[in-house]
Amino acid sequence: MRSPDVTGFFDEATNTISYVVRDPSGSACAVIDSVLDFDYASGRTDTRSADAIIAYLTAEGLEPQWLLETHVHADHLSAAPYIQERMGGKIGIGDRITVVQETFGKVFNEGTEFQRDGSQFNALFKDGDSLHIGQMRADVMHTPGHTPACLTYVIGDAAFVGDTLFMPDFGTARCDFPGGSSETLFASVQKILALPDETRIFVGHDYKAPGREEYAWETTVGAQKAMNVHVGAGRSKDDFVQMRDARDAQLAMPKLIIPSLQVNMRGGHMPPADAQGGVYLKVPINKL
Repeated sequence: MRSPDVTGFFDEATNTISYVVRDPSGSACAVIDSVLDFDYASGRTDTRSADAIIAYLTAEGLEPQWLLETHVHADHLSAAPYIQERMGGKIGIGDRITVVQETFGKVFNEGTEFQRDGSQFNALFKDGDSLHIGQMRADVMHTPGHTPACLTYVIGDAAFVGDTLFMPDFGTARCDFPGGSSETLFASVQKILALPDETRIFVGHDYKAPGREEYAWETTVGAQKAMNVHVGAGRSKDDFVQMRDARDAQLAMPKLIIPSLQVNMRGGHMPPADAQGGVYLKVPINKL
């Protein structure tokens, strides 16, 4: 089995890890879950996180063929269009993005001008699809539960699980967003845990579980099966659902959920500018 070279970029403001996944036999690579920096208080964007990835790609002579999203993120804005403009590559996400667009198109009162067909992306993936990064094959697993459109990308001996699983000492994703389901998430986790034990798992976020001093984002299927505090050691579906639903009821909304959803459901693009060139985000009242 091929083993891709993986480099993680940690964004402390959103606890997000973006990845550059490289075919070790050439210059082809993919960028997974990039971050566009956003200060909500001022409404200002910044590209320092994306520029760090671009600088790495340039220094290493890498050519991104794909800019992949594991799902429509609710905690950070995607920088995929910014990287695409400067470095190339196609933007891809799961085909269930249409469900997310339909749901949040209504929440944000987007009207008929907002296309809900996924056309803002270059490629929409179904469960079982595959793509290539140089000579490496990437297989797509539909792993919903956190959101309806969540994907896991299995590239050689590495799996990029987005928010579905965190490090074993932190557990699993929340399931209380519109379209989420703890029962569905449990089934998705089982699909991931059915991969070979030695499969490397790269998580989308890390928050440092109590007692751990360093951020971490790489583990294995075997470690998740044995030690994940939410689903490890053979925990039953019923126990998981009860735990997950009770835990989610206590969680606040992510700080950047309102701008993130509006931008990310558009493939990382801002809403259309008005006649004077101004760009605006909406704040729905009592909708989330």
